[in-house]
Amino acid sequence: MFRKETYIQRRNELKTKVQKGIILFFGNSESSMNYADNTYHFRQDSTFLYYTGLSQPDLALTIDLETGEEVLYGDNFGIDSIVWMGTQPSIAERAALAGISKTNAFSELSQTFLMAKKQNRTIHFIPPYRGETRIQLFELLGIHPSEIGKNASVELIKAVASQRNYKTNEEIAEIEKAANLTTDMHVAGMRLLKPGMNEAQIAAEVTKIALAANGNLSFPVIATINGQTLHNHFHGNIAQSGQLFLLDCGAETEMGYAGDMSSTFPVGAKFTSEQRVIYEIALASHQKAVSMLKPGI
Repeated sequence: MFRKETYIQRRNELKTKVQKGIILFFGNSESSMNYADNTYHFRQDSTFLYYTGLSQPDLALTIDLETGEEVLYGDNFGIDSIVWMGTQPSIAERAALAGISKTNAFSELSQTFLMAKKQNRTIHFIPPYRGETRIQLFELLGIHPSEIGKNASVELIKAVASQRNYKTNEEIAEIEKAANLTTDMHVAGMRLLKPGMNEAQIAAEVTKIALAANGNLSFPVIATINGQTLHNHFHGNIAQSGQLFLLDCGAETEMGYAGDMSSTFPVGAKFTSEQRVIYEIALASHQKAVSMLKPGI
């Protein structure tokens, strides 16, 4: 996490951009692979992370725009969880890390929004991308899951985007960390690749680099001799001399900032003459675009 003052400042700025009502941000829940306790790697919702820095499942944040009150909703771990996970911070302790002074049990969300609806208050939320969140919004607000997107707050969407589009120096440092780690992944792939190797070996190597840095992949690795097929996640081909290899991968830092790079390189030690011509055209185009980048363009 950044310092708590970062998250306090972000929330205070948000309060100036949305005029009235109550804002609701849901964090993500665990997502099961094949049974409830066997879950995929947990990834917090990026907007919730932006305003709280908290990367634990089953949390929610409300911001009352009339009173300024901020409440973190979540439940403390019971003994059944502590047996498996060890002692965990309380919800109040987690909230303090984000500069939030008030907490409530997750179940109290229903009472909060029952009262808000009775008072005919404006309720702001952003469009969810997970089915579980759609169901949570349906249970709280009575909006059918198929209608959730239409009822999302355009005012809140614009406010969040206006903040997240501009990065502070501490965010830029995290992005540079992610970009440098992503560069290491690509260089490792180039160095490792030899004729006769399986695509999966390259995918495994670059994944290892991201995980070893206490991060994760920012998206599933594309490591393929069939770069003409976009977003190709099959890794079962054998690379042969003379072919081109496409590596599209990125690392995500522990704080959720991501790298994303694509590179194409020969399976053998050198490009063929035709491959080199094409590569140099693409390289020159890229360098020209980079040289033109400046504020306002």
